Formats: sequence, structure tokens, C-alpha cells
Amino acid sequence: MTEQNYPWLETYPPKPDWHMEISPGLMTEVFDQTAARSPNTQAFDFLGKTYDWAALHAAVNKFAAGLQALGVTKGAKVGLFLPNCPLSLIAYYGILKTGGTVVNFNPLYARDELAAQIEDSETDIMVTLDLAMLMDKMEEMLSDTRLSTLIVGTFTDYLPFPKNLLFPIVKSKDIARLEASPRIILLGDFLKNDGQVKPVEINPLEDIAVLQYTGGTTGTPKAAMLTHMNIYANAVQAYANFPDPQGHEKMLAVLPFFHVFAMTVCLNMAVLAGMEIVTIPRFDLNDTLDIIQKKKPNYMCGVPAIFSAINNHPKLKNFDLSSLDFCISGGAPLPVEVKKKFETKTGCTVVEGYGLTESSPVATVNPPFGENVAGSIGLPLPQTIIEIIDPDDQTTPMVLGERGEVCIRGPQVMKGYFKRPNETANVLRPTDDGGLRLHTGDIAYMDERGYTYIVDRIKDLIITNGYNVYPRHVEEAIYKHPNVEECIVAGLPDPNRGEIVKAWIKLKEGHELTAEDLKSFLDEKISKIEMPKRIEFRDKPLPKTMIGKLSRKDVVAEELGEV
Repeated sequence: MTEQNYPWLETYPPKPDWHMEISPGLMTEVFDQTAARSPNTQAFDFLGKTYDWAALHAAVNKFAAGLQALGVTKGAKVGLFLPNCPLSLIAYYGILKTGGTVVNFNPLYARDELAAQIEDSETDIMVTLDLAMLMDKMEEMLSDTRLSTLIVGTFTDYLPFPKNLLFPIVKSKDIARLEASPRIILLGDFLKNDGQVKPVEINPLEDIAVLQYTGGTTGTPKAAMLTHMNIYANAVQAYANFPDPQGHEKMLAVLPFFHVFAMTVCLNMAVLAGMEIVTIPRFDLNDTLDIIQKKKPNYMCGVPAIFSAINNHPKLKNFDLSSLDFCISGGAPLPVEVKKKFETKTGCTVVEGYGLTESSPVATVNPPFGENVAGSIGLPLPQTIIEIIDPDDQTTPMVLGERGEVCIRGPQVMKGYFKRPNETANVLRPTDDGGLRLHTGDIAYMDERGYTYIVDRIKDLIITNGYNVYPRHVEEAIYKHPNVEECIVAGLPDPNRGEIVKAWIKLKEGHELTAEDLKSFLDEKISKIEMPKRIEFRDKPLPKTMIGKLSRKDVVAEELGEV
């Protein structure tokens, strides 16, 4: 595909400019510039305790100097085992300033998952908090893995008065009792330095800023190597789609920073824009609605399950959500009905984006200043090329409107998978013009205006009686029923058909629906091939991943007795 054939160029809105120049840059320099520009402006709000840019800047420099005193140099892997909190930002930027590589760890990981990631990533230093749920696992990792040093912050230091005094009393069992030792360094001691950071030469295009673990396009956990340029470019690309600032703006971060979507949009992009970051340790529906009403953020990032949960809150009318200008949905396809319902109930526009860890992650977005097409993942970000490629030969571009594999080119595409050259070669493939194309494993089509529509994951495709069934298409139809709150569709093995279609459904509280009535409702919306052969209604919420996405993998595993 050559530039004259990019269909989105005719459709692209005046802002942003798809051709905008994105020169190599560093997020650490962006952080320094934002702090210098607005030192006394409020920058971070955690459970009501606030920090200005000057305070964060001083803490980041002290953290970086502390790491250098420990011997951390360019390329050293330093892990973050943290919920959202001020230390998340401080440690993240402190590591990057030393030239070290951030390795994000999910606090909900099981011990075996933690141990495997520590060993695979070559992480020797971990940053965490003195919460028992974190320290119990980390002390075990000190004994059983290559991990050599823990840097431990005090959770109550980040709480406002009087929570900082009440928490140790009311939640005493949640706090780990620990003392400093050669292998456990208390953050207060670690930060006792002059904050002078030794200069480090960083090549934005080559040096690795973040090892971000992902199931990738195959489902096997591996670390995407995101360069300093990758994360900087994606923050610039994402912010180009935001309105020009109108005074002090706030980003509500309810997604965890250890997830690449939140890392890029809620953390890095917010720093670039000089937005105040408002966050809580983990998503809680009532807390989130309270915060929107009290703190009045302009923007919020979420996954579809969060928007669905807000839609279905029984007392939603009691909350004032009018401060939200628009929300960004990512991480999973956003059902059209969920989007429409949220916009109707809140008055806020939801902008759906698309990406994956390997693209830092954002690759497309519905343009806030152009046509916001429901059901589409929008247009490519500036300097990003989206191609729909024949999934069989993996080289031939598909005709507009025909389904194929989504492939991405742009400055946000990863360098490769850490220590996995063969898997890197499988997804980063050369193009005729000497570039590299990221093969995503997602099936989609592009219309004549350049808008892309995700159909499904290649690996989630259901083949029944030789016909292709796309789970998302069936889910979209089921979500149109007013009684449905959550839905997952997947294929199950069948000796006669190869696979059959099954739907797992949770109804809205107080509503009823039978399988027969649902099938009647679906009759004119999907084909007989797509019609679920089995329908299971559940009273409890459907299983979700650690960031709140509905988990197709878990319901299938339960069905097959693999749990």
C-alpha cells in the first residue's frame, strides 16, 4: 500500500495532521519539561492526597539517584509490583531516568506467574508497598527466584489525613511487618540522597524503556520490548487526538498503570499534556462514580466492562458525571449498545480506540474532531499505517470491504519480543519497501473512508460445519436485547460439526429472559449458522481478566473442565 492509496487521508479531520512529524524523544525529558513549566500546579491526586509537579519531580530524581547508588545502569531490569499510587509514577520515571528498563508486574499474579516473569525478564530489583498481599509474595520471590532486592514504600505515606492514621488501626492485618535488611530497603531510607542523577546517554530508537508482558498474538506470555521512542511516540500520537487544553484538565485513571493502555494514555500522555492524574488503587464502581462527581475529571479511560457497569448502576441518576468531556475505550471491542447507552445516560462521548501491547498500544482511534463511527475502531493515528492483509499468504492486501488480518506500521511498533527471535520473526515481517509490518492476529475490514472494523481474533474464530462464525458479531446481536447485561460467545468442540456456538449470559438485575425468547429475538439479526446452539444464563457476573475484560478463555476452560 502506497500513500496515494491510503483511504483515510481523504477522511482525516483537520486535527490531528496524519503527516505530523514525530522526532525521536524521551518521556523523561517530557516529564522534566512539564515539571519545569508548571511546578506548583496540582499533578496527582490519590484518594484525596495531592502532589504538585515540583514534588513529583524531586521524588523522581531522588528515586533515580537511589537506583544509581545501587548500581543500576542502562539496561538493568527493575520491576514494579504496585497498584496505582504515587509511587507508580515516581518509580516508573525514576527507572527510565537511569536508563534502566521498567518491567510491569500485575499485583494479582499467582506465585508461579510471578516467578516465571521474574526469571524470564531478568529482574533483580523490585519496587512494591508494605501491603501484606504484596509482601507475602515478594518475600517468597526473594527466596525462590533471582530477585535480589526489594524497595518497599509505606502505603500510609500516600494517604491523606486522617486516613493515614486510621488505616493502620482499622486495616492492621493488611500491613506487612518488616524491617530494613540488606535485601529489603525501605523507601524512606532509599530516598535519602541529594537527587543528583548522573547523566545517561539513551538512544530512543534502540534502548528499551519497558518490558511489557502480553499473551501476544499466540497466547503464550512474552515480553514486548518497547523502546523509549515507542512509548514517547504513542503518547504524542494519542494526545494529538485530544482537544486543545482549556485550563486545568484532569485524567481519571481507574485502569492499572501496569497495563499498557493505562501506562500510555493515563500516565505518559497525561504527563505530556500536563494533566492532573486522579487515581485509586483499583477499580470500584461506587468509588469511581463518587470521584467523577467530586473531582470532576475531563477524561477517563476504560474497558467495555467498566462502561457497562456504569450503565447498569441502579442509582446512576444520583451522580453528576457532566464534567467528562469524553472517554476512551480500549482493551477489547466496545459493543455498540454499550457505547450508545453510556452516551445517552451520561452525555459523554465515548471514543473507541484499538491497539495491542506490541504497538505501545494505541494504533487507531475514532477521531474526536471527525466522524465517530459506532462499531468501528476509527482511523489510524498520525504516522500509522493500517493494512488488511490476506491471512493465508500474509502478504497480499485485501480489497476494501474484504476481511483479512490487521497489520500495523508506525513509530509505536515494538522492537520485538525479549529473548524470542523466532516469535518476533513470526509477527514482525518485512515489507517490500524495507520496513516491518506487525501482524496482529485480528480479523477486520476497512471501508472506503479508511475506517476499520474489527471482526474477531483469528484464534477466537468458530468453525462450525465448515462455516466461519465470528463471536463478536453474535455478541453484538445479543447485546441489543434490553435485558442483557453481559455476554460471552465462544466455540466448543463438537464431534459432528467441529465446533458449536455457545453463549454465556448475565441478565440485568430483576429482568428475565428464556433461551427460546432470545433465539426469537436473534432470528432476524444473525444467521442460523451463527445462532447459539447452547445458551447458559448465569446469576453472577461473567469471569473477567485482571483488568476487567470479559474472559472468553475462562468460560471455555470451565466448560471443558480445565479449571
